[in-house]
Amino acid sequence: MFDIDKWQEIFATIRKNRLRTFLTGFSVAWGIFMLIVLLGTGNGLGNGVKFQFSRDAVNSIWFNNGRTSLAFDGMQSGRDIKLTNQDYEAIHKSVTSIEHLSPRLQLWDVNQFNYKNRYGSFSTKGCNYDMVYAEKIEVLQGRFVNDLDIKECRKVCCIGNQVVDELFKTENPLNQNININNIPFKVIGVFKDAGGPDDNRRAYIPISTSQRVFGNDNKVDQIVFTLPESNMNESEVTREEVQKLLAQRHHFDPQDQKAVFVWNNIVEFKRIMGLINSIQLFVWIIGIGTLIAGIVGVSNIMMIVVKERTKEIGIRKALGATPASIISLVIQESIFITAVSGYVGMMLGIGVLELAQKYMPDSDYFRKPEVSLSVVLQALTVLIFAGFLAGFFPARRAAKIQPIEALRAD
Repeated sequence: MFDIDKWQEIFATIRKNRLRTFLTGFSVAWGIFMLIVLLGTGNGLGNGVKFQFSRDAVNSIWFNNGRTSLAFDGMQSGRDIKLTNQDYEAIHKSVTSIEHLSPRLQLWDVNQFNYKNRYGSFSTKGCNYDMVYAEKIEVLQGRFVNDLDIKECRKVCCIGNQVVDELFKTENPLNQNININNIPFKVIGVFKDAGGPDDNRRAYIPISTSQRVFGNDNKVDQIVFTLPESNMNESEVTREEVQKLLAQRHHFDPQDQKAVFVWNNIVEFKRIMGLINSIQLFVWIIGIGTLIAGIVGVSNIMMIVVKERTKEIGIRKALGATPASIISLVIQESIFITAVSGYVGMMLGIGVLELAQKYMPDSDYFRKPEVSLSVVLQALTVLIFAGFLAGFFPARRAAKIQPIEALRAD
């Protein structure tokens, strides 16, 4: 029950010792401030990593050309391993755990685009339809390249929205012809890639067209595939199966990690997020340690308060005050100082994170530092409990004071 006399007494004590109360509260506020800022920073790192992996499908595995580093079957190391259409077909036929599969050819020197009198420099890549899954491509207009385009080696392209903005302005690009390195291609679609501006400054053309028209014969730079969600935990099994198949076809040691360069997004995502989670756990330990130091300070101050008010407490007990009323007086003062100081520190911490979100530009590995509502509620709970603990032991000591001993105290 709210006792106005008790609270008037608490505020009188605080006013009487303003500097001491301020310094005590500052240590608690600083502890919770650091905890909030460090947790927000940890979340900013986590958000940055998630953004990095959001550019491509998390369930994707990428095989790239490489060079052998181990001698194998009488052949020296240092051989270039070049992927081909036949590798793609062999994987498509043999590895049944794959969900979507596409070859990709990077046409580094095919980058001059023009439409009427507008010119621009963009990139061109050959692939099949399944690349939309690996690259997380959203087709905004028209369609992506399909099997018939590949079979008939059509000169068609699906272009990124950045290409549309620079070459077509407000015109509808569908069914228009653009020149790519002076070769006309019909625009069949417009896409948006989650990877950011660079990934939207490109055109996808059929893999067969990219090989025949630009003189790349049977060449493939990458073979990309995604796994179904039910099979993501077995990604390394599928990766080893594909690597063994390529090792057999190109005669290299299956254990040679440099013969083909592999990027397993599933494994890398789990590894990085595990590291981020470890950092956040470390932040909690550091933050709570700092908070405990502040709580110990509050407890010490309450011990001093009890000692200073020993004679007063003795008189109260002589006049009939119960031990429970003495304990409640000390604990309420402790919780009040801790809660108010902690709340101020928490609000300052949230304010710093809000300012960081507003004025700090997002980077590739750090963006949107924030703390969730659940963390704020947890912090409030910790504060109230810590305030209780900080006052409990001094309160118990105060309750044990005998009136006769208190009256004899200096």
